[in-house]
Amino acid sequence: MTTPAERPSVLFVCVHNAGRSQMAAAFLTHLAGDRVHVRSAGSAPADTVNPAVAEAMAESGVDISAEVPKVLTVEAVKASDVVITMGCGDTCPVFPGRRYLDWELPDPAGQGVEAVRPIRDEIEKRVRDLIAEIAPAG
Repeated sequence: MTTPAERPSVLFVCVHNAGRSQMAAAFLTHLAGDRVHVRSAGSAPADTVNPAVAEAMAESGVDISAEVPKVLTVEAVKASDVVITMGCGDTCPVFPGRRYLDWELPDPAGQGVEAVRPIRDEIEKRVRDLIAEIAPAG
C-alpha cells in the first residue's frame, strides 16, 4: 500500500476541462483508486462538463455528472509528477522535474455522444497504459 506522499500525482489539462481531461481524470480515479492522486483543469474552463461526454462516460459505468470544470493553476502543475496535455497548446506552464505528455485526441466539443465514444475509448486505453506504468497493482 502506498502512502499519500508516495502516490504519483497526475494532472490532465485541456482547454475547457469539459471533455477530454474530465474523461481521463475520471477513468484514472475509477481504475487506479487511491494509488494515484488525480487532478484535471483547463486553460479556459467551460461552465459545465459537456453533456455528451457525461453520457458517454455513464455508458462506461463512470458518473462525471457532478464534476465542474476547473481553472489551470501554477500550483496544480507544481504539485503534479505527470502533466498530460490534450490540445491546450502552449498555455500549460512548464516546470523542471515534471514529466510532460501530450495526448493528441479529437476535441469532443460540439459533438454528439456517437462521436464522443471513440474518444472515450482511446482515453480509457491510454489511462490503462499509464496506470500500468506509474501505479501497477501490487
